[in-house]
Amino acid sequence: MPWLEMWLPPAGWDGAGGGGGGEGVAAGLFLDGEAAHGALLAAMPGCSASFGVRRRPGFVSLTMSVKGGRGFVGGPVGLLASGEEKGARAEEAEGLVAGRRETEEEGKVVEEVKEARTAAGAMNMTKHLWSGAVAAMVSRTVVAPLERLKLEYIVRAEQRNLFELIHAIATTQGLKGFWKGNFVNILRTAPFKAVNFYAYDSYRKQLLKWSGNDEITNFERFIAGAAAGVTATILCIPMDTIRTRMVAPGGEALGGVIGVARHMIQTEGFFSLYKGLVPSLISMAPSGAVFYGVYDILKMAYLHSPEGKRRASTMKQQGQEANALDQLELGTLRTLLYGAIAGCCAEAATYPFEVVRRQLQMQVKATRMNAFATCLKIVDQGGVPALYAGLIPSLLQVLPSASISYFVYELMKIVLKVE
Repeated sequence: MPWLEMWLPPAGWDGAGGGGGGEGVAAGLFLDGEAAHGALLAAMPGCSASFGVRRRPGFVSLTMSVKGGRGFVGGPVGLLASGEEKGARAEEAEGLVAGRRETEEEGKVVEEVKEARTAAGAMNMTKHLWSGAVAAMVSRTVVAPLERLKLEYIVRAEQRNLFELIHAIATTQGLKGFWKGNFVNILRTAPFKAVNFYAYDSYRKQLLKWSGNDEITNFERFIAGAAAGVTATILCIPMDTIRTRMVAPGGEALGGVIGVARHMIQTEGFFSLYKGLVPSLISMAPSGAVFYGVYDILKMAYLHSPEGKRRASTMKQQGQEANALDQLELGTLRTLLYGAIAGCCAEAATYPFEVVRRQLQMQVKATRMNAFATCLKIVDQGGVPALYAGLIPSLLQVLPSASISYFVYELMKIVLKVE
């Protein structure tokens, strides 16, 4: 017997459901407090009630104040209810309690699913960022010597030819001179590429969601690439400014990353770390658009070709049994090739902005000029070709850098199982 009840009818109750909308008090003894709540509510349709519970050894004492409704549902009045009525009330009360418990359990399940999705999304984002960061670390370390040669032409206005410059660095600084500033370059490019790759994929997916199409358009690819370049530039330009100052004449005496940053902030203010931000944004918007847009266009053109469809079908059949290299959608050689093409197109299209940005970062407070005046000064001193100073070593650097960057990025996404 789940519960024992004793009804005390409220004043004015006529035993046939009367009692009007007044207020009365009912009391009883129950062995199960939760069943009591459900039973009393079931007995009073249209009523609102407040409960008071006292628990004592062996039973639960419950009092209730009732307002509104039609009073108690008519039925036998006495010390104990009839067996049939008691069974019906018990079933109804148990049903109410069970329903409440099911609702609570469903709510818990929904919350657990939401938490699981949030955790999975955060983990996927972390893997995505790590894929871009590792790609930057590997590619920048491989092409660090070419990056050093490019900076010599841009920052120091080097006039010697490429082979003479290589010989001079090797003679004066040794082999390690070609990797000078590479650690700072990794500190700059690793977060930059991580944010860049992740932002592009995020913007592309969002644009696809907004459009409602099965595939993103070429224009939307360029928009997503431009937005990704702007996002990464705003977040990462301080490290780029510090690195440029380190390789400039007199930068060695400032004492590494922290020393250069402290010197710039103390002498020129905090926002000196954002020197060249405007030309950087102007250059990175089209650069990101071309870099990601060209690669994605080439990639989708191949995937829609008969050869690409055959490769996709073969990969689907192999499933997880294939190694990471075989799981590359484009294959190893095509991934490297398309990455190189995309990188060279982006570099050639935006190189003059790069030259102006580097010159702006080199200026001190006393002789600071805006981007347009700096561009005119460069052209006045060396003509239009001066805006392309160091383009050849830059392309030689970008070609392997972009190809390795995309290859490592796509490979890391497979290894880390990025969704």
